[in-house]
Amino acid sequence: MLKKVLLGLFLFSLLLANAQTKSLTNEPPEKKAQRMAWFTNARFGMFIHWGLYALPARHEWIRNYERITTEQYQKYFDYFNPDLYDPRQWAKTAKSAGMKYAVLTAKHHEGFCLFDSKYTDYKATNTAAKRDLVKKFVEAFRAEGLKVGFYYSLIDWHHPDFTVDRHHPLRARKEDAANEKELAAYYAKLNQGKDMNRYRAYLKNQIVELLTNYGKIDILWLDFSYPGAHGKGRDDWGSVELLKTIKKLQPHIIINNRMDLNDYTDGFDFETPEQVKPLELLKYKGKYWETCQTFSGSWGYHRDETTWKTQKQLLDLLITSVANGGNLILNVGPTARGEFDCRARRALDSMAYWMHAHNKAIYNCTYAPDIFALPESMNVRLTYNPDTKRLYLHVFDYPDDRKLVLPGYKGKIKYAQLLNDASEVRCTESGTDIILNLPKEKPPYEVQVIELFTQ
Repeated sequence: MLKKVLLGLFLFSLLLANAQTKSLTNEPPEKKAQRMAWFTNARFGMFIHWGLYALPARHEWIRNYERITTEQYQKYFDYFNPDLYDPRQWAKTAKSAGMKYAVLTAKHHEGFCLFDSKYTDYKATNTAAKRDLVKKFVEAFRAEGLKVGFYYSLIDWHHPDFTVDRHHPLRARKEDAANEKELAAYYAKLNQGKDMNRYRAYLKNQIVELLTNYGKIDILWLDFSYPGAHGKGRDDWGSVELLKTIKKLQPHIIINNRMDLNDYTDGFDFETPEQVKPLELLKYKGKYWETCQTFSGSWGYHRDETTWKTQKQLLDLLITSVANGGNLILNVGPTARGEFDCRARRALDSMAYWMHAHNKAIYNCTYAPDIFALPESMNVRLTYNPDTKRLYLHVFDYPDDRKLVLPGYKGKIKYAQLLNDASEVRCTESGTDIILNLPKEKPPYEVQVIELFTQ
């Protein structure tokens, strides 16, 4: 019996080790670091969720939330006419806000394609737009020197072969089944005649189009997997072969972690904590990651949504991301006419104002070495440029006495200055501490940044 137990444990350990070391590309860590370098230096990007859901303007998941049928949803396709679409203005706005890259929803869960795909008629070129909106986006953002990426939904509520599942607008209601057996029978009936093999081919063909017809693409966001009962995962998408195809077409590309390939060492390039609080970002420290966040409570244009983040909240997300070694991609949902609404423009303008003065504390920065740790009670964040050895102290609460004590910093700092104007911040010593004597008048920024020249 003992021998059997030991043999079982041995085999289990082999399986576990294999699960942790499976690889699809055998890319060495140093090669990945080189491939990811621009991403980790950029730190700040723009997400753009745009589709037919901009017309009802009630949320990008409106088909799901309101259980809208394909026939009922058709009116938004018929009336889609983005007459104010000017991606050149989008790109200029993103660049002004300090963003270094942008990712556009080429297709969201609704199945509508902003690009001219030969595999569907459900696309922008067949609407009053009469043009490939993705092509214009790519051209405009490249012209401003920004990296470009595509979001592509693995889900497709419009495709006739995409099977109804627990996230589908036509999903089962509580009254449709009393138990799992009845539920399985209900879904089986709904999905008669649907063929996920055909949908997988469609999915793959469209991704090949996106990675073939628009030149070099820097990021690919695939969204999302939900394995388990009446869900979908890697086998439904053909994720393994799909990833190999992607890497073959564009070996440099950076891919997110939503293909259900987390047990492969190279099944993804970066993690994607979504809509999390800044305090939750600490646990991603030491990884490649990007938190995706919205200005408000929805991704698509939501006319009546009111929970818009303040400038301080937005800055907290950006600064805390960098302070933990990650990126922030901040989403804009354009209107049905194709422009950023006034609330989004105001928020982007506020980011532009702050980033103009403080981008050195964001670009090429990461978390500070442990020797520079500060107590949480100070409500400050530290970012650090490992090339210049400069430390950036982000002050969220300006002290009434204009003094900031850095405990244990004696001998670690040569000089201090405000980053916005390079004016000296006088330093005095008290035991092992350094005291920063801040300006009499608080500089006109929501968050102050002090640049510290380290020893």
